[in-house]
Amino acid sequence: MTTTRKRLSPDESRAAALEAARALLIETGPQAVTLKAVAQRIGRTHANVLHHFGSALELQKALAARMVQDACEVTTNAITGARLGEVDHAIIVDNSFTAFGANGLWALATWMVLSGEREALGPMMEKLHQLTDTIADYEAREFTGAIRAEAVARDTLAVVLLALGDALLGKELTEALGLPRDTARSLALSRLKRSAQLVEQRESA
Repeated sequence: MTTTRKRLSPDESRAAALEAARALLIETGPQAVTLKAVAQRIGRTHANVLHHFGSALELQKALAARMVQDACEVTTNAITGARLGEVDHAIIVDNSFTAFGANGLWALATWMVLSGEREALGPMMEKLHQLTDTIADYEAREFTGAIRAEAVARDTLAVVLLALGDALLGKELTEALGLPRDTARSLALSRLKRSAQLVEQRESA
């Protein structure tokens, strides 16, 4: 008996391909995120996936942007809550470290850099830029003594670099230095808490 494949809209087909690419990244690594592998995973043709992305590199760029966007959405909500005293800053740090670590984003970014495709990081960087703008805009609305956009950018830079570095060499480096495995997370958490304290101090002054 012939099985009829479900007809997907262009948006649904693209979303399915990105989810398949995400799974391949986590399971096998960035070298496995190819048009052919994604097509096989979702039961579509190579031509179908090619139509949506144009090349394996464009697929990887779209995947990186989607992963960062998902992380940024959760992080933005967590930061908003944290500023209001409703969410522990550890949630922000854990979300960032999970996105860049366990979810494999660090490997994809590293793969692009080592392949000489630094420009492919553009969509990822744009999403992070949007995150800092969103947080800065929120602080400007909610706090009369809000920290400057540059300070938000610095916090974002610190957390992302710590998350990326921890995913790449955290285990080996902490062992070599005789430090607890979660030291990078602790440093990121301390940074965010300090920033929040500065906002509170300015508000109460």
